[in-house]
Amino acid sequence: MAGYKQKVISLTKRSGQTFGFYLRVEHNEEGHLVRCLEMGGPAELSGMKDGDRIIRVNGKFTDELSHSEVVDLVRNSGASVTFHILDGASYKEAKAQGVNFSIPSAKRANDEAKDAPKPKLCYLVKSTSGFGFSIRTVKGESGLFMTEVTPGGVADGAWVKDNDRVLEVNGENVEDCTHEEVVDIIRLAGSSIMFLLVNEETYRYYHNKSGKIEACSATTRYLPLEPRIISMTKGPDGYGFLLREGHFIRKIDRGSPAERAGLKDMDRLVAVEDQEVESYSHEQVVDRIKLSGNKCCLLVVDKHTDQMYKQGKVSPFIFWKETKDSTSPPSYNEVISSPAAYLPLTLVPENKEELKPKLCKMQKTPAGYGFRLNGVQGMYGQYIKEVVKDGAADRAGLVDEDIVVEVNGVNVEQSSHEEVVELIRDSGDSLEMLVAAMNVYDELKAEGVTITRQLLGEKSYVQVHNAESSKEARHHEKTIPETPTEQARERVSSVSSHSSEDSIDEKF
Repeated sequence: MAGYKQKVISLTKRSGQTFGFYLRVEHNEEGHLVRCLEMGGPAELSGMKDGDRIIRVNGKFTDELSHSEVVDLVRNSGASVTFHILDGASYKEAKAQGVNFSIPSAKRANDEAKDAPKPKLCYLVKSTSGFGFSIRTVKGESGLFMTEVTPGGVADGAWVKDNDRVLEVNGENVEDCTHEEVVDIIRLAGSSIMFLLVNEETYRYYHNKSGKIEACSATTRYLPLEPRIISMTKGPDGYGFLLREGHFIRKIDRGSPAERAGLKDMDRLVAVEDQEVESYSHEQVVDRIKLSGNKCCLLVVDKHTDQMYKQGKVSPFIFWKETKDSTSPPSYNEVISSPAAYLPLTLVPENKEELKPKLCKMQKTPAGYGFRLNGVQGMYGQYIKEVVKDGAADRAGLVDEDIVVEVNGVNVEQSSHEEVVELIRDSGDSLEMLVAAMNVYDELKAEGVTITRQLLGEKSYVQVHNAESSKEARHHEKTIPETPTEQARERVSSVSSHSSEDSIDEKF
């Protein structure tokens, strides 16, 4: 398959946004086609093209799946999804030659770039129990290594692994420092630290090539906060914002293209149309935006994201390069093992009746509850990740990205990660959690609604989940009449899907 280079593209959508393309099957055309790309949407910005074929969704081979099965794979991914895609011409040619895409290719035309492992940036915010790791040295070997990473602790939540080699602390190279010097640097760092780390495979790769490992070549996917890519189309009165000295966004007009695109007051502008502008003068940045014409794409950071990157002495522009780099996609194993973006958002619900939390009751099994509690240590707000299929949490109705509101009747919205973990551990063999999908949580908070069990109203299998109610739900699904209710018809009409004898497509 060396002649048929697949691209690996990861997309993330914001609240109220789609991925910006239609997934379609067409008469006399093989494969699952990308069609009707939305200009400036996540798919178009990532490099997807009309007629591309989707080969895998989150690592799952799709050629042998039906259209509806692939649609479900994408929808069940939530706000972040990873595709393996191939351009239409290559796909047809490969099919004519009998190429089997079901076996992931270990080598491609750009093996060197694709297989190059990346160092990682990891950001830690100290909790009352500390950072949750130790530093060790190995006799007869240079370097310092992470060890004793506490499960569920700060370092573990930041994707620090045992035996990771420490290269930088807060942007300062420590490879030639002694154990005592690095310990002192960490102690003086205060309540937060940015590490540049590599595992043994990555270190050996660069060492064999005599290459220097730098933060500018690191992956940002493990960082808890991320810059934002803002795509705008100019309106009659312009974009609707002012740019102040220091490249700060100010005075965003209500209802303007800038506001609709998600630009926020005091965002700092990092890049304009693939060009980093941090070293530009104010006038040069203004000219750069004007040269963009009627459409403009900006990379911005809010205050907290900006501080995080500055602590690591690395430009947020590396996020842009990693996001838009289609010539050096991550390896297959990297994609499958990588975490989802921090706090991804799902679509806004179609009607207000869906703006309700869920009460999920579960019994611990020998394998535990089957989910991971995620968040930034030392900061408020915890959410659900890595729900194990058919585990206790899955059967109770928990899904990835659910925001945790209550644990066993105790509100935890203002509790730290450590405090919530402790509540769950103290619950014994049964656990009751009030959670809300992230879009529901954001909508209710925007309306000033306090999220409590009272919002559930008359409990039904839709809102209260446990092992038995999940079975009941499946039973109810089987007995739904073929003629939809008025409410069901409204939901169907808002999906923006179409079908005919010649084609089936679905918008994302």
